[in-house]
Amino acid sequence: MYWIAATILIVANAVSLAINLLSLPGNWLMVLNLCLFLLAFGDPVAAPDWTTLLVVLVLAIIGEVVEVFGGSAMAAKSGSSRRAMLLSLVVSMIGSVAGTFVIPIPVIGAAIGAIAGAALGAFAGAWLGEAWIGSDWPTRKAISMSAMKGRMLGMVGKLAVGAAIFVFQLVSFW
Repeated sequence: MYWIAATILIVANAVSLAINLLSLPGNWLMVLNLCLFLLAFGDPVAAPDWTTLLVVLVLAIIGEVVEVFGGSAMAAKSGSSRRAMLLSLVVSMIGSVAGTFVIPIPVIGAAIGAIAGAALGAFAGAWLGEAWIGSDWPTRKAISMSAMKGRMLGMVGKLAVGAAIFVFQLVSFW
């Protein structure tokens, strides 16, 4: 029963890793999956153990910091307003979810659409935020491009941390 549950954990974590592309909390789902596994099947002699959960929790926090500050830092470096940074984040999340339905190719299309939606959403949100406060066109464009690049770097960073969580949990079984 232990190894069946371990296989389910690994599959659930693979799905959780993939949903990071949709700007959803995939890393946190991997933390939750491991916690539930440990509560149901935890063995103090075998790994993974509660120390593994603590490491995974710290990694998930790092992933969130990388994602949030990655997008905001580049926009702020370009002189973005707080309004533009917030709108960039919110519209990026909406764009990511909406983008999953745009390209009608199973799995691959959803991932590409989610990434493109997040990028366009970050750009559009920053553009709207800067337009709202009356920034001129070249400033809006520069800030919006920075927000889009930062969002993409933040997503890549969070995905990399998610991959580290996945691999760490997988290796902890041996």
